[in-house]
Amino acid sequence: MPQQISKKILVYFFLFIIFGSLNNKNLAQLKFPNIEKIKIEGLAIENKEFQKSLDLFKMGTLFHLDKLKVIELLNSNNLIEEYVISKRYPSSLEIKITETKLLAHLSKRGKSFYIGSNGKLIEAEGKLKNLPYIFGDPSIDKFLSLKRIIDNSRLDYKVIENLFFFPSGRWDIEISSGVLIKLPIENIEKSLELSLNLLNEKQFDNIKSIDVRPQNQVITYE
Repeated sequence: MPQQISKKILVYFFLFIIFGSLNNKNLAQLKFPNIEKIKIEGLAIENKEFQKSLDLFKMGTLFHLDKLKVIELLNSNNLIEEYVISKRYPSSLEIKITETKLLAHLSKRGKSFYIGSNGKLIEAEGKLKNLPYIFGDPSIDKFLSLKRIIDNSRLDYKVIENLFFFPSGRWDIEISSGVLIKLPIENIEKSLELSLNLLNEKQFDNIKSIDVRPQNQVITYE
């Protein structure tokens, strides 16, 4: 915050020097330079249409830049999680971007998508090997809720191969060892922890499925 205030003071001082040394006739003729450079950092995937849209702001100056329109454009890009916009006077704009993390792969209406950590869908080509595939049609909020539960458990998200969502609202989790964990609708945290305890026991090395849907019961299948 102090750094931002200092920058604003310098800009105002710069303007004061300019305007203070000009009479009304010269002021009318004064022209600020258009934006010459827009620097983007952090966006790994090249998007020519997105860059082209940003280049339209080069038609104006930093002093007349409509920041809300820049924000609207950035928010329309589903690959972006966070961003910081900085004006570099007299004619440069710098945008630092944090890309969203791709969390899972799914199909909707015949198209392939990734789910981003920003809660948005990103059109996909093919399937990334390190992402689980979601079968079913959950809302993004439902998936992100399950992801938070997994992250707070001892289950490594990277070992999940597939996620199955059912119309009732519950999930099955298939991990890389081939074991299928059938979760209940409620008390998912407790049920997942119980499943992981069983997987750590040698006597259950050959199980293929753990059903923790029944209350106070665990059913295993080999």
